[in-house]
Amino acid sequence: MTADQRLSSPAAERNRQPILEVLRRVLPPAGRALEIASGSGQHVSWFARHLSGWTWQPTEYAATSLPSIAAWSVLGADDLAESPGASPGPLANILPPLQLDVCAAQWPVSGEFDAITCANMLHASPPATLPGLMAGAGRHLAAQGVLVTYGPYLLDDEPLAPSNVEFDAWLKTRDPSWGIRRLADVVAHARGAGLRLRERVAMPANNLMLVFEREGTAP
Repeated sequence: MTADQRLSSPAAERNRQPILEVLRRVLPPAGRALEIASGSGQHVSWFARHLSGWTWQPTEYAATSLPSIAAWSVLGADDLAESPGASPGPLANILPPLQLDVCAAQWPVSGEFDAITCANMLHASPPATLPGLMAGAGRHLAAQGVLVTYGPYLLDDEPLAPSNVEFDAWLKTRDPSWGIRRLADVVAHARGAGLRLRERVAMPANNLMLVFEREGTAP
């Protein structure tokens, strides 16, 4: 894979470090992570560089994005300035990307994961991806693992920020089934899959990170 196969998302570039800071706090030093909706591959590349004790399995619904994810998994000379001590070449803790449909009854992965991450998918995909994500997490999350999601959410007790009102309208121009999801609905679907919301973290640009764990996990 070559750098010219890399897709680039300005949003992923902006939010990769704030997301990483939360992951550093909520994750143990090492484990096995499944990334849902890897997109361009910028997030998994950044996380793998800075959470080297973790093995990352990136996935994406769009097959056309898989070459970009693979390309971001190989460090070039330009990447080394942002990752002191790293060496050029493939990142050993990123597995080859897989095509994955969260709505499928079976995901193309095996075993359990200590973390499942999903950024910026729920609002830019059909509503069925919400129960699909939670059902899949219920099947593949380890007993002490966490599901971490990132994005904007509708809060029943707070007005939507003007920037998110505009963003929601823009999403619906792209696809009427898209749109910012209610936090209460996300939590309800998680509960149906045996997961509970452990933590809600305010993030830049009116986004939230949600940390879910299995029901019955000790606080």
